[in-house]
Amino acid sequence: MTQSLPLAIVAGAGPGLGNTLLSHFERGGYKVVGLNRSLPSTTDFDIRVVDLTNEKATNTVIASLIKEYGAPKVVIHNTAQLVIKPLAETTADDFETCWRSMALSAFVLAKSLMQPMVDNGGGTFIVSGATASLRGSAKFSAFSSAKFALRGLTQSLAREFQSQGVHVVHSILDGIIDTDNSRSLHSLDPSKMMKPEDIADVYLGLCQQPKSTWTHECDLRPFDGSF
Repeated sequence: MTQSLPLAIVAGAGPGLGNTLLSHFERGGYKVVGLNRSLPSTTDFDIRVVDLTNEKATNTVIASLIKEYGAPKVVIHNTAQLVIKPLAETTADDFETCWRSMALSAFVLAKSLMQPMVDNGGGTFIVSGATASLRGSAKFSAFSSAKFALRGLTQSLAREFQSQGVHVVHSILDGIIDTDNSRSLHSLDPSKMMKPEDIADVYLGLCQQPKSTWTHECDLRPFDGSF
């Protein structure tokens, strides 16, 4: 191992929340490494390109990181594949792609990291959920099905590994995250969007909770969000 800072891995480390999480945790005293399907056009961080639905490729990347830095103290699963279509226009490929991008990738990531985290004294495993984790809206059949599956997987991981020292959190992001892309897609006042920096601050706080008061599920939304 080449350094002593605790390792934080962010899966889904593209522009927006992923990049902000890397920046925030680096300032919080962590060695940060991002996992992404492709290398961002510009980045100041160590990004490892990997398809998290490919178990063999993921195991290879994770083994390399553990050899270099030790098992992570923080893992954040932040991958997503948004499909919004009427049922008649939603293909089986759409449905499977959503499931693979979110549920399968989290399964593969957890399978490669949970035991090393346990062996290293524990840590925090955070999964980013969404409004669709709780209710399936019209035209969200593929996306919501995958988010429901992701929530169930996270509950199962918590019940298996929290007693072994890994704090497992499902964070429901109930709102539009303020990014360049979301501003172009939604005619919404940016002041009513969720700020990536504020989400990252909550995530960092979750990693600092004492064992007597661990949060398993939290829901974050703008002050004026309906629920």
